[in-house]
Amino acid sequence: MQQTSYDPHQFVHVEDIKIKQETELLLQEATKVYKENFDGKTWYGRCIFISWYCSLADCTFCFRSTNAHKERHPETSRRGMGSMLLEALFCRLFNWRIEFITGGYGIMQFPDMLEIVKSISTVYGEKIWLNIGVIAPAHLKELKPYVKGVYASLETVTPKLHDYVCPSKPIKPYEMMFDKLDGFKKSIAIIVGLGDTIEDIKYLFDFIEKHQVDRITLYALKPVRGTEYTHGPSVEEYITWIAKLRIKFPKLQIVAGTNLRRCEDTGFVIRAGANAITKFPATKQFATKKAKLLKQLIENQNRKFISNFTELPEIDWNKEINSLDIKDEYKQEMLEKLPPYLKRFQNPVDKDKAI
Repeated sequence: MQQTSYDPHQFVHVEDIKIKQETELLLQEATKVYKENFDGKTWYGRCIFISWYCSLADCTFCFRSTNAHKERHPETSRRGMGSMLLEALFCRLFNWRIEFITGGYGIMQFPDMLEIVKSISTVYGEKIWLNIGVIAPAHLKELKPYVKGVYASLETVTPKLHDYVCPSKPIKPYEMMFDKLDGFKKSIAIIVGLGDTIEDIKYLFDFIEKHQVDRITLYALKPVRGTEYTHGPSVEEYITWIAKLRIKFPKLQIVAGTNLRRCEDTGFVIRAGANAITKFPATKQFATKKAKLLKQLIENQNRKFISNFTELPEIDWNKEINSLDIKDEYKQEMLEKLPPYLKRFQNPVDKDKAI
């Protein structure tokens, strides 16, 4: 298939996004620091959800805290193995990286979790990151052959704000887990827009230094109907957090979330020093205008985008799936789940409504 060059201004008015002069200078410094420490390769990270249920479900910003979600996704609500393993296969074949495996608290017994993690790691062909809350030392030992690193999904580390935003998810147990991690990398997930001021970034700096964090994933808050939040951070607020992190921690791996509403911000996110982007709905948006826009905006910043969600390569899917070292029943589930994905990939649908 012939590759086409796309003008980002064809889809959105990128030139309408204005930032202050001081922010522009900050971006220039962050870009310089990035170039001094990284090779320009930029990727897409895919989060694989294993369940929509959460036994806590009281984080003030989260879709799982809403009554509508609780009614729709009870305790028994889990994803099938076939769709999870297909996403892992897409990550390997399309050069996406698995950002992490995640789900709510209390979603299943550990043996079931271990089977999922092992199977996803096998299909992906590498160890993976895990974001499922505080993990007991004995469980970490069993997970070690399949997991490279562990996330603390803290949302914010500003003390009083965290207590309000995540009343049933205190920071201390995560810190205790980090202190005892042996042979695992460490990462945290933070949401910009929950009420922190830019001055509060000092708490994040302190946490990263204290625990020698290897990687951070930042998200711009996406308001959920039914929660108290009605708007997310401005482009300027979001990229200021990213840029200040890049300048403070030159070698820290920074992954930044985006979505269809924030696609046009991607160039600024890259200039702020992010290594990669995540949260983009790549399977639903494969080869759409938004996917091509995202790729173009990254490459416009002289980055090499190594992931693919714009061109479907020739793949013998039956051969790929049948060659996997997993249970036959999982292979069958993958083959049954595959056709809707391929139909979407081959027939992309551009929708005006951003999500």
